[in-house]
This record gives sequence, C-alpha cells and structure tokens, in this order.
Amino acid sequence: MKQLRVLVFSAAFGNGHFRAAEAVIEGILSKEPHATIIHLDFGDFLSKRFNTMAKNVYIEMIKHTPKLWGKFYYRTAKLQPESKIQRFLSQLGRSDFLKYIQEFEPDLIVCTYPTVSSILAQLRREQILNVPVITVITDYTVHSHWVHSGVDCYMVACEEVKNSLVSWGIKAQRIQVTGIPVSPKFERELDRRHIFSKLALNPELPTYLVMGGAYGCLESTKKICNIITESQVPVQTIIVCGRNKKLYHSLEELIERSSKPMVRLGFVHNVEELMAVSDLIVTKAGGLTVSEALTKRLPLIIYNPIPGQEEENANFVQRIGAGYVAGTEDELGYFLSRLLANPKEIERMRGNAAVALRRHSTDRVVENMLQISMNLEIEQKIG
Repeated sequence: MKQLRVLVFSAAFGNGHFRAAEAVIEGILSKEPHATIIHLDFGDFLSKRFNTMAKNVYIEMIKHTPKLWGKFYYRTAKLQPESKIQRFLSQLGRSDFLKYIQEFEPDLIVCTYPTVSSILAQLRREQILNVPVITVITDYTVHSHWVHSGVDCYMVACEEVKNSLVSWGIKAQRIQVTGIPVSPKFERELDRRHIFSKLALNPELPTYLVMGGAYGCLESTKKICNIITESQVPVQTIIVCGRNKKLYHSLEELIERSSKPMVRLGFVHNVEELMAVSDLIVTKAGGLTVSEALTKRLPLIIYNPIPGQEEENANFVQRIGAGYVAGTEDELGYFLSRLLANPKEIERMRGNAAVALRRHSTDRVVENMLQISMNLEIEQKIG
C-alpha cells in the first residue's frame, strides 16, 4: 500500500471540532506512521475579516445570548439540502478548497465541521472532486447542516444519530456507528496518586471537576463552587477556567475563604489526568467534552446547557443514566448534595457510561477510514 495522504478539515468555532480532528490524526499515525497528514482550519479559507467576525459573533452569542443561539439552531435544524442558505454555505471558499486539494492530492478527506463537509460533498455530487469525503459528526444529534448526499461515509456517535441520518435519506451503508473520536490518551490507565500529588490534593477525598469549556463559558462557575464549598460533606474541587482570565481572578477570594481544598487552573492540556482523578464533572455539554468524560467513565452534571446541540448532548447523557441535567441553581444544588451524600449512585452512573459508550472510538473511526482508502486503491487497480 502506498504512503497514505490525508487532508483533515476542522474549524476553530469552539474547541470540539479541532479536538476531534486531532484525535483522528493521532489515530491514523498510530496505524500508519508514515502517512502524510495536513490539518486545516476552515476559517483560513475565508477572508480574515469575515472569519474573525463570524467567530466573535458565535462566541458572544453563546456567552451572552444563548437563547438567541438556540432559536437560530432549531429554526435551521430542518433546512433542506437545496435551501438557499445551504446552497450559499456550499459555495464558501469553494475554489480555494478545490485548488488546495488538487495540489495536495490526498487519498482521503476528513471533515469534523459541517460547513466544509457541505462544500466538499457538493463538489463530489458534481463529480468535480474524485477524493472520498468522510464526515465525523461531533455531537449526539444531527442538525440539517451535517446532511449531504455527497458525503461518502459518516462516522457517528450512536445509533440515534445513524437513524436520524437515515431519516434524512442518507443510505445506512454509508454510516458507521463508531463513537465520537477522542484522543487515545483518554483510554490509558494513569497513576492517580501521582496526579493527586502534582495537584497537592488528597487521594482519599471525593474530587469534583468543574469545567466551563475553552472560553470559560460556564457563567455560574462561582455559584457551583459556592454550593460545593458550603456542603456538609468533605470534598475537594478542581476548577478549569479555560481562557477566561476574568473568571480565573474572580475565584481568588472564594478559594481563600473556602474550608475545602480547591485548585484553580486556566487553559489546560491534561484534561485526561484531571478526569482520571475526579469522581464527578460539572460542565457544559460539548460533544467532545461529553465523549471524553464518558470514555473515562466519569459521571456528569450538565448545568444550564446552551440551547441547541449542547442541550441535545445533555439529554443523551441523562437518557443513558450517566449524569444529570440541572436547569436551575436549585436543581444543581440538589444534584450536587445528593451525589455527595450517595457515592454509590456515582458508581452506578459509571457503570451506565461503560455500558452505553464503547471505548476505543478513534480506533474504529480510523479502521473504517483505512478500509475506505484500501477499497478505493483496489478499485483503481482493477479499473
């Protein structure tokens, strides 16, 4: 088999699309160490001004007006592939994409972001592009923007997502239920005592992890920490603030007066370690964060999820019995108190996560991709 050449497209709208792409790349290189892989940001093919504006609007909307984002999400969730909006999006950066692909000559193209998937799928339908397009859906639900008949193969999180795609007219044989790809480092067994020592925490105490995403978008992080520190049960907390420096500094006084151990962190690259030593995570419901937690068998409390894909991801977690969704501060306090007082319930949720989500999702994604590449090579030789 010749040296594999793969082009991977993601986008910097949030961090999940990028992390899924990196997990796929890591998985490919573990099986094909000599493969040539290029990872590109969809936004780099747009004008810098347009890309910056779109990204800022998205971040500000989910931070400050999440209900407005939810309305936009649900109103566009059933758009048909031939709608004016979809046709417009399918033209963005089209000529630049095609030129880059023709120069690189990849064997496979992998997309973890829906807009670039729509552009390439349209090129496939028009028979302008002769390279297989594989789309990895990074949530536990399907928005219409993911749905394109020109995609050669979909890698999806669960049977519900597969069934949804089939209802849109995508052929079942083009859909593989693999799980959302997460970095293989989340599969590894880690030395928990060593991690506790690095964090200066007690390995004998229950440990709660509070994460607000890359931009620290969990607006009520201080409220969550207050509820934990005021509980009557001994507990220690790891707080990840992401890139939100204002949030990071605002927690200083709370941590100083807390009688319970609290470790405050900014943007981190060792989430797998933090999850490995935690008994529970309180977080937002990004598809990758949910998948990483479930891979680590870590129960979740999802607080006030953003309407749209996060809300659907949160519903999935609750449906499989691996966590709870708290819509209000009172509900959050209730769930935290209940789980602090009932560690057996946390173990039950761990078990539910193990049953609902098979591990080694990235291996399955990559195996399917390599099979597609091999089948294409055989077809070309026969042809």
